[in-house]
Parts: sequence; C-alpha cells; structure tokens
Amino acid sequence: MKKDKEKVLDEVWTESRVREFLDSEPKVGTNRDFHALLKAYQSMRADDFELFIGMFLEAGRDLNATDKSGRTVLSYAKEHRNSGEHVAALESKGAV
Repeated sequence: MKKDKEKVLDEVWTESRVREFLDSEPKVGTNRDFHALLKAYQSMRADDFELFIGMFLEAGRDLNATDKSGRTVLSYAKEHRNSGEHVAALESKGAV
C-alpha cells in the first residue's frame, strides 16, 4: 500500500511561509499565541524557528503564552533531546 503523502525533507522555507504560522488558528479555548508558537516549533528547523520568533515578537505576541496546563512552549521543548537549538532560540529572545 502506498502512502498518500511522502515526507518532505529539507523543505525550503521562505519568509512568507514562515510568516504564515502567525495566522494559525487554535481550537476553541486554546491560547492563540501558544498555539502558533507550538506549531512553529513542531514544524520548523531551528533557523526558520528563530526567524519566526522574531516575526512573532514584532507582531506583539507573547513568547511565554501557556496552554491549559500552564506550560509554555519552552517547557515542552526542553523535554525533547534534539531541541537544543530551538530552546536556545526561545531563551535568547526572553522565553522563561
């Protein structure tokens, strides 16, 4: 059986593609800033994520937004063993 979609590796992320994540819509009851930041973290390589964080902050968004459990994206990222560059990008911009 053939998969519907093939995994794309090393996709080129343009600035406009990165910027699209600012408009991602959360489920009802989910913090908009947390949702956008989490989706970007889950989808982007570290360099693209760092670019996104700059755009995110320029738009006046909250880097320390939390989910329903009171956790930030930084707290989730710190649990992943290969997230060092993402964590560094968040911390360098003031995430706690």
